[in-house]
Amino acid sequence: MVTNASEPVRRRRHGEQLESALLAAAWDELVEAGYARLTMESIAARAHTSEAVLYRRWANKDQLVLAAFEHHRNANPVATPDTGALRTDLLAQLTVVSEALAGFFAIAAAAAFSGLLADTGLTPSQARDKIMNARPLPRVRTIYQRAHDRGEIDLERLPAAVLDLPFDLVRHDMLMDLRPLKPARIRSIVDELFLPLVRHHQHAGER
Repeated sequence: MVTNASEPVRRRRHGEQLESALLAAAWDELVEAGYARLTMESIAARAHTSEAVLYRRWANKDQLVLAAFEHHRNANPVATPDTGALRTDLLAQLTVVSEALAGFFAIAAAAAFSGLLADTGLTPSQARDKIMNARPLPRVRTIYQRAHDRGEIDLERLPAAVLDLPFDLVRHDMLMDLRPLKPARIRSIVDELFLPLVRHHQHAGER
């Protein structure tokens, strides 16, 4: 058989390369078609493979969609700023998180309301943990560890709930509005809620 030299040669994909391509195709199909119209057949067509290849890895489209969310998050990590101070680090971090993940949250919310929750039997809390927190968070976020090392805060005196508060509020606002937070809202979270709580617990520990 003679191959036209102008035609690209399609190389067989294996292992992680193949799985990454399949998950990327699932994500693109989810973004364009939405969860309700997405099928294993449509994903296979986009990935230029067969449905059997998908079913060897995922039992159904729900498992594949959840894996695609995790893969997309892992492939697009949010950078951790280093401005030299906790306040400006946190303002920058929340801004980056808000801008980078607002679209992701909108797609996740659309999938949940289009049948993902019903099809998987997951509660909203379980779906949030699987979709939003696919990768386990470190025990202490980098910006807090840096602030601790600089002497700005004492992590031994700050409850986990206080340290989680800024990120929890940003996640809440994005889920409610499905768009990035306004700068004034981020400043309010940091300056009016988080930092006063930090000072309260720091001073309580000194008394």
